[in-house]
Amino acid sequence: MNVITRCRRYLFRHPKTLVTITASQSSLAKFENHPYDLHRIDSPPVLVEVTKEDAIDIFTKMVMIRRMENAAAQLYQRKLILGFCHLYAGQEACAVGVNTIMRPGDNVITTYRCHAWAYLMGVELESIYGELLGKVTGSSRGKGGSMHLYGDNLYGGNGIVGAHIPLGTGLALAHKYKNDGGICFTVFGDGAMDQGQTHEAFNFAKLHNLPVIYILENNNYSMGTPSVRHAANTELYKRGDLIPGIRLDGMDVFATREATKFAVEYVKSEKGPILLEFATYRYFGHSMSDPGTTYRTREEIQAIRERRDCIKLLTEKLVKTEVATEEELKKIDKESSVIVEKAIQEAMKEKEPDSNELTFDIYKESKERFNLLGSHRDGNSQHRDPGRNIIAKPGPTRFPCEVAVFPGNRRKSPVRMFDGCLLELDSSRETGREAKRLRNSSCRAFSSETVQTVVSSFLFVT
Repeated sequence: MNVITRCRRYLFRHPKTLVTITASQSSLAKFENHPYDLHRIDSPPVLVEVTKEDAIDIFTKMVMIRRMENAAAQLYQRKLILGFCHLYAGQEACAVGVNTIMRPGDNVITTYRCHAWAYLMGVELESIYGELLGKVTGSSRGKGGSMHLYGDNLYGGNGIVGAHIPLGTGLALAHKYKNDGGICFTVFGDGAMDQGQTHEAFNFAKLHNLPVIYILENNNYSMGTPSVRHAANTELYKRGDLIPGIRLDGMDVFATREATKFAVEYVKSEKGPILLEFATYRYFGHSMSDPGTTYRTREEIQAIRERRDCIKLLTEKLVKTEVATEEELKKIDKESSVIVEKAIQEAMKEKEPDSNELTFDIYKESKERFNLLGSHRDGNSQHRDPGRNIIAKPGPTRFPCEVAVFPGNRRKSPVRMFDGCLLELDSSRETGREAKRLRNSSCRAFSSETVQTVVSSFLFVT
């Protein structure tokens, strides 16, 4: 059974459009989404209302990402991009729909397919292409490459399937600890749903009702393996157990936007995490080294391009509701192409990092409100523990010390750490009970590796 048959419900159905109010009449257009598949939750609204300005902004972002990725493919084929390169073309409606709802205090962590998210989170095109080309002006100064783009409130670009999901859960834990109202959007693919640490992170998030929205971009192939060959339960939106789930058409940007808006309101009400499954499709292979035709046919790819392309569907909607004319939309597309080409030319002029760059940015300075005890830093590039060298950064590595101090109003006494798990807090009864609860959940319900990853990202941002 191929992906066309399995995903016909989302990939080949025609979008509904209600032209009850056109843009020419009141600057508003209304669309009707298809019904959502639901797990332990009520449905988001199916009727969507969009202003002309928002619709044009959404279209502009989507065509910009498509132009970015097509240009990156050409650079890779010219051997100007070395190493891994994972492209997002075909999935633009997912990231753009989510990003339009994000607020300034929210953050996002995503997979190695991160170019689109870097652009949407404000990383300049010159910096994105600088990183792809290994230039010192790249967002990671040319050391991270395609999979490791970072920016304000963007915590990567992460190279290991599913390994960043505990990190996103830790970022959500930090939001709850700081009580800042922020939400972490943790984005991953269908392959990550079979990782044990994913479900351990889900359990931790639901246990503590963390403000996290898990975004599952189901492009059906988990590198090169169809879902039916690696998942006993292919209704992935139900696999969060007690976490509510919604499955929707990820090729419809208004559907992803409306579902995200609904999810934000749900999380803001302190009900805990929620899982959104976007049924989507990627046009390129898993990475540029994968032709993408050994596990699917060219005819399948072409059929989806012709009948379910997210930009084509959006174009039809905007023209039909008189939000814009075809000529206006073509002009935006052409302008996007010019902007991308200019950014590439600027990036190519820059120099590559020299060998001294290897010693920069090895660790992050601790903030005043959080101090690491039992360790000291030597020089500007290293973080050294007595007797061992450890890089202090978030990720699935050993926690860099054994004792932490939380100055501030809520936690004034040491929290003892062992193997990345919160073990004891000996101050007031209230905080002592809280530490005991965390101790029990950390040590008995999860593997230490997952919890230390959650805690390390929590500590990184608090």
